[in-house]
Amino acid sequence: MTAPSEARTHMHSRICGLSVALMLAAAVALAQTPPVPATQAPAAPSAPAPAAAPAGFERILLTAGRSTVLATDFDITRIAITNPAVADAVVVQPREILVDGKSAGTVSLIVWGIARRAQYDVVVEPSVTTLQQKLQALFPGEDITATLNDEALILSGHASSTTVMLKAGEIAQASASKVKVINMLQLPGGPGSQQVMLQVRFAEVNRRAVQELGVNLFMGPNGQNDYVARTTTGQFTPPVFDKTTTTFSDILNLFVMNTKYNVGVVIKALQQKGYFQSLAEPNLIAYNGQTASFLAGGEFPVPVVQGITNAVTIEWKEFGVRLKFTPTIAGDMIRLKVRPEVSSLDFSNGITLQGFRIPSLITRYAETDVELRDGQSFAIAGLLHNTAQDNGSKVPILGSIPIIGALFKSKSETKEQTELMVLVTPQLVRPLDPDEVPALPVSQKRFLEGPGVGSQLQGGGGLVDAPAAPPALKPKPVPVVKKGPGGE
Repeated sequence: MTAPSEARTHMHSRICGLSVALMLAAAVALAQTPPVPATQAPAAPSAPAPAAAPAGFERILLTAGRSTVLATDFDITRIAITNPAVADAVVVQPREILVDGKSAGTVSLIVWGIARRAQYDVVVEPSVTTLQQKLQALFPGEDITATLNDEALILSGHASSTTVMLKAGEIAQASASKVKVINMLQLPGGPGSQQVMLQVRFAEVNRRAVQELGVNLFMGPNGQNDYVARTTTGQFTPPVFDKTTTTFSDILNLFVMNTKYNVGVVIKALQQKGYFQSLAEPNLIAYNGQTASFLAGGEFPVPVVQGITNAVTIEWKEFGVRLKFTPTIAGDMIRLKVRPEVSSLDFSNGITLQGFRIPSLITRYAETDVELRDGQSFAIAGLLHNTAQDNGSKVPILGSIPIIGALFKSKSETKEQTELMVLVTPQLVRPLDPDEVPALPVSQKRFLEGPGVGSQLQGGGGLVDAPAAPPALKPKPVPVVKKGPGGE
């Protein structure tokens, strides 16, 4: 019994010594650990400073009119968004936020938790999904992107042909009629020039022929036995009588009168022929997609009576050769919206208002869309207009009498023929470099002769951009050989 009891006593003493050693080691470790401040939370991580990662915010992409759900890994206590007109956010679950896109723009979304904070950039894109889907359905395989902002709709990308480019622009314009459409689609192998020079040739020929014949017989107030008489068809103005005088408003062409008997005759026998030819070749340059206009002519005044005050004001109306066109460059093709116009004054169809003779306008114009290549020509207007007018008048019964019935008849014949042709030729042009500018045509003859400032200038007065005159050469004396008597 003595040996086992001694063994247990020895084992118990070893366990007690090990326990005391472990307790001493723990006390030393606790003594070396610094005390924790009361204001510091040992378990919670510190919130990141706002300036630690200003550019590392997560982006949330939205389309205007669409929504998305943002999930977080912590409980949400508060949110804030910079501009609710662009995007709005609502907490729907402790860890979910519903974000609604309203209009195009970029805003910041800040989310707070119990011990955390997160920030996001919400990017709202314009709602062109319908137009984009329509373009992709109509033109499959084409790289066409539609971008809409407040003032314009921009088409960008690449088109395989001119037809696709122009049709896409027309569809975009019809889909967004209230904004401007900017077509920036590129074509393979398109030219670098973006300016178009339009050469237009107006050729007009007008022929007119008039033939008039009429007779007016009359007897004045001082005629035979105090008789007053006249014959007229009313087509041409006859003389007018009173008690003592005779007034001729139109002597016509032939006038015969016997002053003794106060008997006379006025004859209208007139033939007129007119020929008018007009040729104009205006050249006009316009930028791609911009409208340019040209006018070679003038303006004439038109009096206008105001409705309330009856005051007469003057308005000016334009006439002449006018050209207006809008080019669209589509690869190697040029589409033109062109409107040429030729107008001239017509006094024969004018009116007289308060003593003013106001002419009418004879206008010929064409407005159309054409498509052609650089340097090609197209006849956009061809007009052949023939007019024939015959007017005849006669006195009943008397005008039907053979031979002498011609004295009681009058007639007027008018024939007019107009030919008009308009040719257009577009060309892609570029500005000239200084060394490519051609020299101006000048004359070597002086504009003003005699002494003056011009004679003191180098090269003489009146020589603009001309080279200096070469110095005059003195004639060389001709040697004279004298011959002797013998011819030597």
